Amino acid sequence: MTVGAGGGADMSKARSELGRYGEDLAARRLARAGLTILQRNWRCGRSGEIDIVARDGSTLVVCEVKTRRDGGFQHPMAAVTPEKARRLLDLAERWVQAHGGAPPGGVRIDLVGVLVPRRGAPRVEHARGVA
Repeated sequence: MTVGAGGGADMSKARSELGRYGEDLAARRLARAGLTILQRNWRCGRSGEIDIVARDGSTLVVCEVKTRRDGGFQHPMAAVTPEKARRLLDLAERWVQAHGGAPPGGVRIDLVGVLVPRRGAPRVEHARGVA
């Protein structure tokens, strides 16, 4: 039995919806923690995307959001490899250049991991200064 093109599209749509759900939860968590959300899903050509750009006092926060269903192979917080961290730092620099320079408090890279169980409330973890 083979899976048609619709199966792949359905899986991609489900992943996209899960990611969007996780980003919504992350933005709410950051706002409750006192951060001001400045922008979501900022794209920089082919260089990539910043999930959430926020301000924490005088510090600019570039936040990567990783969402996983419970029972997966990898915890969401383990998804930021050294290569991904370098790419986030590069994207942060590009965002700063495009928006008038670095703030007085500098730039911080954060990670929000969202774990969505089959039942019950999702778990949201916020790690500050991961790169």
